[in-house]
Parts: sequence; structure tokens; C-alpha cells
Amino acid sequence: MATQTLIPQTTITFPEITLHTHDAHKLRGYFGELFRDYSPLLHNHLQTDDESATDAIRFRYAYPLVQYKVLRHIPTLVGFGEGAKLLAQLFLQVSTLSINGKLIPVHTRHIRCEQVPIGMADELLEYNFVTLWMALNQANYRDYRRYSDAGRAAQLKRVFTSQILATFRTFGLWLSLHERLRVHLSLDERATQFKNQRMVAFSGRFLANVVLPNGLGLGKGVSRGFGSVERYVHSDQPNRLVTRMHDTSWQPRS
Repeated sequence: MATQTLIPQTTITFPEITLHTHDAHKLRGYFGELFRDYSPLLHNHLQTDDESATDAIRFRYAYPLVQYKVLRHIPTLVGFGEGAKLLAQLFLQVSTLSINGKLIPVHTRHIRCEQVPIGMADELLEYNFVTLWMALNQANYRDYRRYSDAGRAAQLKRVFTSQILATFRTFGLWLSLHERLRVHLSLDERATQFKNQRMVAFSGRFLANVVLPNGLGLGKGVSRGFGSVERYVHSDQPNRLVTRMHDTSWQPRS
């Protein structure tokens, strides 16, 4: 049996509000500020003990356990592990969104709490990147530009593999000696803006012998919605991998 584990996942959506994909960082900014004193998982900033120091605020560089996304124009918050529990606790406190200085009342919000599998699979599974995958940092981007098409494909495969393994380690997963990742990428290069800089990113899909939760982010900018994956499932083959699911919706009384 392939190495897998179950992790908590909470997904909160606001189906009556429509945003653009690039508004995801505004969601992160709003909720990070709204719940700034609640947990560093919500904004990936850590407060040092020395409040007078110039570096009193530092970044949390671990894999983001709370991710802010706009998926198919719907504002979406996704939490994993500790982040899943945190979002579930804060769910009823969300009554407004503030985007571009405009306060938007929240009339309907949905929450989905699951125990989802992550890890190795016994077969190749197909996934789509539903938001752009930012695979490269400044250092390996320079290499990418020097490579031939074959070299670029090999580099992206190496980067993708390392990101998968790093994500596994976040949730305490280590491959056994006989397990190997098999990956096939089908990508198109795109341009995007990240922190006011023009960046190379990728759209497309991939095949890999891994089980990943829908909504999980890979690559750079995960907390801002980049690199979100979604399992492709044929209509006659429902996804049987999600277990112990609880789905509920909440709407205030009129």
C-alpha cells in the first residue's frame, strides 16, 4: 500500500461574491489584518519577543496552512492541519469582506470540513492547475532561460517533484525506500504579476502517482492562491478518496 495519511481540510466559500483571480492577495490582506492577533497561520508573520527591534516582525517560511484563493470567481479560504481547525473556529465571525476599500456584506457562506488523504498513489492520477503555478524563483529562473526546451521540461519536473516532497514532509510523510515519484507535466508558460513584479508562471495539468486534496497549493505564492490543484475525475468515476466528510452551509435568518 502506498504511503498516505489523512489530514484535516476546511474550505470556506462566499458564493454570492464575485472577484477576479488576482484579488486573492486582497483576501489574504483583509483576513490577515482582521485576525492579526489570533494566529500567525493567518498571515505568515511572526512577532519576535523584542518589540523594539527593527526586525520585530519576521516571516513564517513554512508551508502555508491557510491559503486565500479566488476559484472560478468565488472567494475561497482553504486550511490544512492546524489551519483547518483555525478556519472552522473563525467561520461564524466572518460577516463582511473589504476589497479595494469597499465593504461587502456576507449574506451566505459555506463551510466544508473534511479528512482528506495525501500521499503516494498506486497509479497515475490526473490533476489540473486551476490557478497559475509559479514554479520558479529568481535563481532557477535564470537557469530556465538558458536551457533548451528539453532542459526546461526537465527542470520543471525536478522543481515539481521537490515541491511535492516538501509538502508531504509538512504533514509528516516520508517515502519508503522503494517509492518513487512518477510525474508527467503538460504546461503552457504564462506571465503574471506577483508583488508588483512580472513573473513567469504556468497553466496546464499533470499526471503523478500522488493523492492531493483539491485546493492544495504548490509552488511560490501559495498563500495568495497560486498553484491550486484539482483532481480530474471522469463523470462515471466519482472521487472515492475523500472520507469522513461533513458539509454544511450557513445563512443568516432574514
